[in-house]
Amino acid sequence: MRIKKLSDKQRLTMKWWNDPRYRSYDAIICDGAVRSGKTLSMSLGFVLWACSSFNGNSFALCGKTVTSLRRNVVTPMIPLLEEYGFTCIERVSKNYFDLTLLGNTNRFYLFGGKDEGSAALIQGMTLSGVFFDEAALMPRSFVEQAIARCSVIGSKMWFNCNPDNPAHWFYNEWIKKAEEKRALYIHFTMDDNPSLSPELKQRYERLYSGTFYERFVLGRWTASHGAVYPMFDSSIHVFSKAPECERFVISCDYGTVNPSSFGLWGLCSGVWYRLKEYYYSSKKEGVSRTDEEHYAALEELAGSRKIAKVIVDPSAASFIECIRRHGKFRVVKADNDVITGIRYVSTLLKQNKLRFHESCRDIIREFQLYCWNEKTGMDAPIKENDHAMDDMRYFAADLMKSKASDECVVLSVAR
Repeated sequence: MRIKKLSDKQRLTMKWWNDPRYRSYDAIICDGAVRSGKTLSMSLGFVLWACSSFNGNSFALCGKTVTSLRRNVVTPMIPLLEEYGFTCIERVSKNYFDLTLLGNTNRFYLFGGKDEGSAALIQGMTLSGVFFDEAALMPRSFVEQAIARCSVIGSKMWFNCNPDNPAHWFYNEWIKKAEEKRALYIHFTMDDNPSLSPELKQRYERLYSGTFYERFVLGRWTASHGAVYPMFDSSIHVFSKAPECERFVISCDYGTVNPSSFGLWGLCSGVWYRLKEYYYSSKKEGVSRTDEEHYAALEELAGSRKIAKVIVDPSAASFIECIRRHGKFRVVKADNDVITGIRYVSTLLKQNKLRFHESCRDIIREFQLYCWNEKTGMDAPIKENDHAMDDMRYFAADLMKSKASDECVVLSVAR
């Protein structure tokens, strides 16, 4: 597959380092809408610059995780590079690959910047350049440590991201100060991707609403406000007659002082139905329940169904151990990235891939009350009426993670 057409911004993103107007710049920043073509054009530009400017040097490609980096950047990029004359030797187990072009060979290491501890992974290296995929999702400590590793003369930094909250450190320290930092700033919209058809643009416009629409479709750095899930519509998402389901999963938000919320999900024709729920508030009932009592409720919720897995709040160590001790269910720890989980739920709701039985009164009630905390200046929902919201978020994050993992396997096999 060869790229047939590039927009002006994509072309500039690939070749800015060889443009007399920008050769003295130290960095490039590309932000904007999803599917705007910034990631592919930037990753190709990064590799072209590296292999044209250096020989025998080391570079870093950074993502939120190594898995997401492979899926979003490496897997789409390598076949294109090979068609354009690059030789690639990949060491998957060691998270690097070597690229050779016209006799120049350089090594590209893959790093995940998922939390504050990730900075230690890259510390001590000497790099000639670094590429950040979704820089706004990485902790500042990791990004700044990677930048500090670029000590070779002529080294450059490459950043791409989708917009976030306008109080985000990357927006204030890099985008607003791009000129001061000698960084070329390019803002992308969907119209900057010639390969995106009008039908696909309309699909992405349908997928998002509220804050995520403004960020991912319009490409704006905007503050979260109002209801977290404005796309929830009881006339669309609530059902009365349960279908025959082919697979079942339970998600759990566990609380001792706070309520516990468990949801039973069934899959039918690509749609996940919340068939039943367990919601227990010790404050409301006046009596706390033990791990064993919550486990008994879990078994009752499952009934005679074969449960593929039970996804549990990762902080609920004692309850996780209780489930494992009984040996009936496979238990997995949930991904507790709040904003990413909310985005996954929003996408599934917009696609009508989540529905809720009318008997699940607590999650339906929380949908109406779950709002962004506009006083913090950062993305955070108000920590009230969020327990069923949390167990749903755990379920959505696990579902999307499993889907992404399956897609990554298919792409790897295809290669």
